[in-house]
Amino acid sequence: MGRDTIAEIITSIRNADMNRKGTVRIASTNITENIVKILLREGFIQNVRKHRENQIFFLVLTLQHRRNSKGRYRTVFNLKRISRPGLRIYYNYQRIPRILGGMGIVILSTSQGIMTDREARLERIGGEILCYIW
Repeated sequence: MGRDTIAEIITSIRNADMNRKGTVRIASTNITENIVKILLREGFIQNVRKHRENQIFFLVLTLQHRRNSKGRYRTVFNLKRISRPGLRIYYNYQRIPRILGGMGIVILSTSQGIMTDREARLERIGGEILCYIW
């Protein structure tokens, strides 16, 4: 059985966010680096560092947290894995869903690389829906 690296990234970030951790360490692959670049560009994470340990590369993400001492803690963002190895979900550019009326983003894997829903609509290409972030 293979590893689903995208699901591992999403689970690691979600768990760290719920437990109010400041940093997350994930394995570095081409897919994870592209997804993290999108998260950084869209403002969902603060910083990314590439760390090397015994010939293995890791990405260390610094998460953004709401600094609100009153009331209960609320997570900054939610992540949901859509397409998975057992069930791939593909959409053309016209049917790509809008998350919260455009407030959230959809990350797609297209023939031009990994990109957001806005970029895919501008380029008029569809692809595999990897995850929703809002």
